[in-house]
Amino acid sequence: MPNNALVIVESPAKANTIKKFLGKGYKVVASVGHVMDLPTNRLGVDLDDGFAPEYVVSRGKKKVLDQIKKDAKTADLVYLALDLDREGEAIAWHIREYIAPVQKNVKRIIFNEITKAAIQGAIKNPMEVDMQKVDAQQARRILDRLVGYKISPVLWQIFYYGLSAGRVQTVGLRLVCERENEIEAFVAVEYWTVEGLLGAANGELPVKLIEKKGKKVDLKTKEETDAVVADLRKASYQVTSVERKERKRNPQPPYITSTMQRDAARRLRFSAKKIMMLAQQLYEGVDVGNGDRVGLITYMRTDSVRVSDQALGTARDYIASTFGSEYHPDKPRVHKTSTKAQDAHEAIRPSDVTRTPESLKGTMAKDLHALYELIWRRFVASQMESARYDTTEVMVKAGDYTLKANGRVMTFPGFLSVYEEQLQEEGGELPAVSEGEKLELKNIDGTQHFTEPPPRYTEATLIKDLEDKGIGRPSTYANIVSIIQDREYVEKQEGRLSPTTLGRQVWKTLERFFPEVFDTSFTAQMEQELDRVEGGEFAWQAVVKDFYGPFKESLDHIDEKKALLKSDLQEETDVKCEKCGRNLIKKWGRNGQFLACPAYPECKFSRPLTEQMPSVHIEGKCPKCGSDLVAKTGRYGRFAACSRYPECKHTEAFPIGMNCPREGCKGKVVEKVTKRMKVFYGCSAYPECDWASWDKPAEEECPSCGNPYLVHKSSKSRGEFLRCPKCKEEFAGE
Repeated sequence: MPNNALVIVESPAKANTIKKFLGKGYKVVASVGHVMDLPTNRLGVDLDDGFAPEYVVSRGKKKVLDQIKKDAKTADLVYLALDLDREGEAIAWHIREYIAPVQKNVKRIIFNEITKAAIQGAIKNPMEVDMQKVDAQQARRILDRLVGYKISPVLWQIFYYGLSAGRVQTVGLRLVCERENEIEAFVAVEYWTVEGLLGAANGELPVKLIEKKGKKVDLKTKEETDAVVADLRKASYQVTSVERKERKRNPQPPYITSTMQRDAARRLRFSAKKIMMLAQQLYEGVDVGNGDRVGLITYMRTDSVRVSDQALGTARDYIASTFGSEYHPDKPRVHKTSTKAQDAHEAIRPSDVTRTPESLKGTMAKDLHALYELIWRRFVASQMESARYDTTEVMVKAGDYTLKANGRVMTFPGFLSVYEEQLQEEGGELPAVSEGEKLELKNIDGTQHFTEPPPRYTEATLIKDLEDKGIGRPSTYANIVSIIQDREYVEKQEGRLSPTTLGRQVWKTLERFFPEVFDTSFTAQMEQELDRVEGGEFAWQAVVKDFYGPFKESLDHIDEKKALLKSDLQEETDVKCEKCGRNLIKKWGRNGQFLACPAYPECKFSRPLTEQMPSVHIEGKCPKCGSDLVAKTGRYGRFAACSRYPECKHTEAFPIGMNCPREGCKGKVVEKVTKRMKVFYGCSAYPECDWASWDKPAEEECPSCGNPYLVHKSSKSRGEFLRCPKCKEEFAGE
């Protein structure tokens, strides 16, 4: 055991949790995220030298790195205890290289959970930095930089400065746009079903028509249905078969990143970004009382459902002692992991299953507790016995027609004692009937239906589609759905994602110029190749080279298409230019579309676009006339206006959908603009309430200090993240 070891982790929260497991000979410090990255003011990739990256110290990290270097110089041994994914490995490598001039005795340690046993076990089994994993991360970073740096200027020339494109995020935008196209092209089709109620000796039997003369019934019109119902009202009914079976429903495997995001979004109504922020807190450590900081779950970025033997044993012991031995199978359940998964990782589970949600009530923020309870219940359920049902299927003959009744009764709850699932309705208990029994018609009728378009994506269903198509990885899902909203390419209304006008036009542009780059199959193939780099099968330079060849060819032909596409996007109107009389065209600017003269620069006339796309209704009513408020965009950014304009000309600051966080204030947080055109956020009750923030607030309680809100922050090296304005704790933005 070293007398003077330095342990380096990402976050102060993780450092504080780990400290208590190590003795006096260890100093634990935090890098506070990424420390080195490609430069922000140039490409940073040498296209003539094998795509060699140029790494520079990230903004604000020179002081952090120099302190780490100073601590490393006086240490006997340095442990790099960064996260166990590719990003964590890359951070470990950057730190190792930075401190190399003063310290060569550097080891890598990894652990799936922050517990005493896991930390001490990792210290006893140190490793070297995994350069194959680093290379996979380098390839991803360089691919993303090439796409962003080369394509974003194309969008600036066609639309306006500041727009950006991402290699994987754009595919997410593509899916949302294509789903919207499907919805708009959908034509509803009418169909009918026939259901009835039959009297039996022991009760009433609900039935549904399924066949006529042995063929499936397919009713398209009311006339067809009325004719069938007329036949059935004259028919005699008799039971032709009764089939009883015992059916089992098996529990789902423990969570991986994507299933946790989907389930928590559906059950808890959290965004993907918030789910990952909370999960990171649970992993890095939460104060559960008496100053005891505990890592409550295993690492939250994983695509493996594997569970350690020790955790399986603890779970089975807990189930037996709490519910009885009949509630777990004879052998531990082994759930099948996807062939694409990194099986060295574990599933997301509690680090100690005996730390029940009930025992932790009141020790942490409400949302943190809700997510922990969901993870705990899913894991415990995954090792429990199946739920069992008695099912009954009754077939009834009525002349040429066949009707069916289904019933189901639970006989043993099994895992449903812990984790409830949404089950497809299959009927309740049916009355006892026997084969050959005659039944009496009580009621029968037809019901009209229409086929429905595919639903718009939710964050959860978009993540599922991305995963199913092999796009992205556990560490990127939340970022994909978050960033397309932050860029205002996609908006969320009532929990559903739809593309904005800008988003659809951006996708139209990128599809025209780079169809191969943003092809879903191609993007999935790139993910597989990155996995093969990590597996040592490919050199990272070869993967980047294979991508850059066709990408450069597309770039070389942009000028041929640019003018044509720009004219396609500039829709002509019947509004006349007030200076020269030409028909004005719709053009794009930073605040959306506006009307301009096509003779520019000879004629520089322009005016706001008053006939916008259909207005988006927002929360609140017009205080003057009581009508709905709608979102508008003007010269000074967004604002709220009365939907009855021009009859009512009321306007007000744009609400962001959040209550003022100041205690006792009943105002709303609104978006405002200074005289110098800088956006800030303030209270709608001003001047009675002077709460304000330069950073966009998020209505999420700080898990560390309980402050009622966090603020959005971003940097080139870290991307989007959240910070508490009170305690300054930072949380992953995903």
